[in-house]
Amino acid sequence: MFRHTLVNHFLEYSAARLRGKTALIHGKQRLTYSELDIMSNRLANFLLKCGVERGDRVAIFMDNSVEAVVSIFGVLKAGAAFMMINHTTKAEKLEYILNNSAAKIAIIQASRAAVLQSTQCPELAAVVSTGANISSGYHSYDNIVASESALPASRWCIDLDLASIIYTSGSTGQPKGVMLSHLNMVTAAHSITTYLENAEDDVILNLLPMSFDYGLYQILMAFRTGATVVLEKSFTYPYQVIETIIREKVTGFPGVPTIFAILLNLKDIDKYDFSSLRYLTNTAAALPVSHIRRLRSLFPQAKLYSMYGLTECKRVSYLPPDQLDKRPSSVGRGMPNEEVYIVNDRDERARPGEVGELVIRGSNVMLGYWNDPAATAKCIRPGRYPGEQVLYSGDLFKTDDEGYLYFVARKDDIIKCKGEKVSPKEIENVLYALDGILEAAVVGVEDEIFGQAILAVVSLDKESNLTAKEVLKHCSQHLENYMVPKHVEIIPSLPKSANGKIDKKNLGATIQAPAVK
Repeated sequence: MFRHTLVNHFLEYSAARLRGKTALIHGKQRLTYSELDIMSNRLANFLLKCGVERGDRVAIFMDNSVEAVVSIFGVLKAGAAFMMINHTTKAEKLEYILNNSAAKIAIIQASRAAVLQSTQCPELAAVVSTGANISSGYHSYDNIVASESALPASRWCIDLDLASIIYTSGSTGQPKGVMLSHLNMVTAAHSITTYLENAEDDVILNLLPMSFDYGLYQILMAFRTGATVVLEKSFTYPYQVIETIIREKVTGFPGVPTIFAILLNLKDIDKYDFSSLRYLTNTAAALPVSHIRRLRSLFPQAKLYSMYGLTECKRVSYLPPDQLDKRPSSVGRGMPNEEVYIVNDRDERARPGEVGELVIRGSNVMLGYWNDPAATAKCIRPGRYPGEQVLYSGDLFKTDDEGYLYFVARKDDIIKCKGEKVSPKEIENVLYALDGILEAAVVGVEDEIFGQAILAVVSLDKESNLTAKEVLKHCSQHLENYMVPKHVEIIPSLPKSANGKIDKKNLGATIQAPAVK
């Protein structure tokens, strides 16, 4: 039995055991474990020739593609740490990430060359680019994976070494680099594949960006178990994705609330044969209870896992599917080989029903933020036991009497209105309970009298004729007076981040002047 110590072992051990099995499907491309292993070996050997040392950072500036998958494992085999950067990232942010991380190599798609060339990154020693017409001075990815040595790279690492840096939005306006060791990532992947019961015969759809850890881990977890990944660029063309699910007999469908909202709003969706699906997973934000019910009706044979996580530890919790009827708004309990608990303002263990900050204890907790000890010290703190460090999530939760977790709000998202603290999530749950609402987001806006007023922004199902007054009336019937929104705006669709989450920070740009209702 293979013991995965390093992330690159996921590919190496599956290639040794299942050489001819299809590992990755991307459009018309179908690659076996052996083919991916050889291509990543060739890239790793090239990186070593470029002087890449253990722990060096290599940026991968690509969309979901075969080249991106090969690059991840090639970087790891060279002993370096990979950084997946969303392909839509603009020059200013790209420059910050490359310079902040002191990236040594960048691997890009030819279509991203112009963005990279508009940056100033003096420590970047080399650029590898896909495509036939690559820029002068760049190395050809295609030539590398066709002609470099296919022998396994000789770099030796241990599980405490840095495997990846994932840059996330920071409160200061600049992204923060989450440092993840091989141990962090192997531990997380093992725990998640355990409760999802992943196996070799799984066919896992991934249409989430690999720059988003949820999308990245679909590749890692599939390769760990010897499963097959169907890699899509996005959910832009949902009917094509549905045809792919049926044709490839997909068994696992990871999504986020915005993807499932689109899916549920498709015409004649109930006429398709989804009998191959074994499970669906959701994270990034909690699924509205109304969507859970509709998904279970649409996919009656599939288990639905409601989950919660954050980049700093990958996954925190999951709700066993057999608990959905009893506690549909819960995100479950800590995953295998992890402990989670809630502390109050006095840093004491919170009682059931008491709101406090969620704390995570486990080998999946990040090493810290790259080159930012102050930010690291705010969330990585000494635990109860000698020598240990635990993660303070910054998220407010409560538990029921059986220890199941319920998300309340991000600490930074709490709205202070009329002298009361208001959780946006509680209002959003009420909004989603109203037939006709497809998406909802609640934020605080400046108010001369109350300090902050509550703004609810919603989009509607294609057949809904709801008005803002009807939405407001529904809120008045189900919420305390101080929680009823002052403003209700109906727009065609809510802004999304690159990860598919509703982007509350940009709601202000979408809503110019909310009307008082």
